[in-house]
Amino acid sequence: MNLGEILADAARHHPDRTAIVWHDGTERRTYREVDQRASALAAGLVDELKVQPGDRVAVMMSNSAELLETLFAVWKAGATISPLNARLTGEEIRYQVRDCEARVFIVGAEFTEAVLGLRDELDVEAFVLESPPAAAGQGPPGDGLVGLDDLRHRHAGQAAPDPGTTDNDVAWLAYTSGTTGRPKGAMLSHGCLTFVAVAWLADLQRLEPEDVALVAAPLTHGAGIMALAFVMKAATQVLAHGFDPARILATIAEERVTHTWMVPTQIRMILDSPALATADLSTLKTIVYGGAPMYVEDLKEAIRRIGPIFVQLFAQTECPMTATYLRAEDHVLEGPGSERLASCGHARSGMEVAVLDEDGRRLPVGETGEICVRGPALMNGYWKRPEATAETLRHGWLHTGDIGRMDEQGYVFILDRNKDMVISGGLNIYPREIEEVLLRHPAISQAAVIGVPDPKWGEAVKAVVVADGPGGPDGGLDEAAVIAFAARHLAGYKKPKSVDFVADLPKTTYGKVDKKAIRAPYWAGRDRMV
Repeated sequence: MNLGEILADAARHHPDRTAIVWHDGTERRTYREVDQRASALAAGLVDELKVQPGDRVAVMMSNSAELLETLFAVWKAGATISPLNARLTGEEIRYQVRDCEARVFIVGAEFTEAVLGLRDELDVEAFVLESPPAAAGQGPPGDGLVGLDDLRHRHAGQAAPDPGTTDNDVAWLAYTSGTTGRPKGAMLSHGCLTFVAVAWLADLQRLEPEDVALVAAPLTHGAGIMALAFVMKAATQVLAHGFDPARILATIAEERVTHTWMVPTQIRMILDSPALATADLSTLKTIVYGGAPMYVEDLKEAIRRIGPIFVQLFAQTECPMTATYLRAEDHVLEGPGSERLASCGHARSGMEVAVLDEDGRRLPVGETGEICVRGPALMNGYWKRPEATAETLRHGWLHTGDIGRMDEQGYVFILDRNKDMVISGGLNIYPREIEEVLLRHPAISQAAVIGVPDPKWGEAVKAVVVADGPGGPDGGLDEAAVIAFAARHLAGYKKPKSVDFVADLPKTTYGKVDKKAIRAPYWAGRDRMV
């Protein structure tokens, strides 16, 4: 199945339903309009730009109707889309576009200047520009530039091509966040992503065409995967541009949003917003969260203040959005079962999850090892990285690099990333456990725990914290007080040996705390991979 058929089916069954809402509700398009526009663009890519099945099309756009239409247009053309995060630097843009060997680069208005500044360094045949320079892009791409609207209009009314797509053909070349080195392109097939959309509907959000989704994260990443499920059910998607908590809360009320997906950082921003106190969230049925660690104290606060509507997912780019989940019913605040708030739930429908040792053998309940996943949601492999593929996909299992344990009912508890683990005096120390403790302190709003060089123990535990709550530095919170607080809850070898106070923690382009950047100054000139 070609993913483009998901949109075509939605338009066939529900042509007049609103598909997309954006610009604060002032602009709307129906499923018929979105499908026709995507088909016209697909025809232009094939007939005019000579895009062939399997060609890579790079896309750099902010959330918009045009971006969602472009995703489906590329699939209808039989090509592979490789979306770029809107926050990438020029060097990162150059790397990804050249690495994926993009034939065409579709560029949103706000990125035109930056991308065209790199034009001579990108081996791209055609740049399709949402906002082309004056006198450029009006006709066929003789100079390599073509206007997005002009290309679509020249092929208006044309049916989408039939590229003969198979389930195993690559639909999405999704680049990893690159926290441990250069990003790698995970090859996600049409079959993989179709399964992911169906599994989303089975486990996370039971959707109907009458539902309304708020897309509060970039469609170029996880939200684009979520969008497949909403299009599959012909539901309405309200696209947010940026993340202003007060505006997000107002939009939920205005558009009667029933479902959304957020990363933990966004949920924390909502909780910190004064607008939450008076927000009308009565229509919300679920908030799915994932993509980064959700600390237990933040989760408890969210449930108490927003409601028991949270559903957790755990996955990676290599098995998009589909490894484990923690149902809303499993979010128990007190008493029996409440310990599972610290888990990422159990295996998703159709997927298998195991904790394996270094030799690939299953470990008994409660023992610590690597969390591994297998099933239909796995990537085909890494683009042009056979050695990395062989290392990550072994004996049918995706080796996540996450360290954890499983309880007797299959609930998985993530202890940390393998590369984040601190080894001090031969003892394995998992930073997330320490971070969870530090965040219980009322003055600490953010915490990152890393290993730093130590002449005696090899590595020592260091905490880097943001202390901006009551009792912070002005109230006497200092290094000794933080260490003493940790010591009341942790074994002596786990407590931080030193603490640094910072104004904010660095984040990756995907909103995750950037441990690589935090570690780098402490390991400069040393051997440890940061």
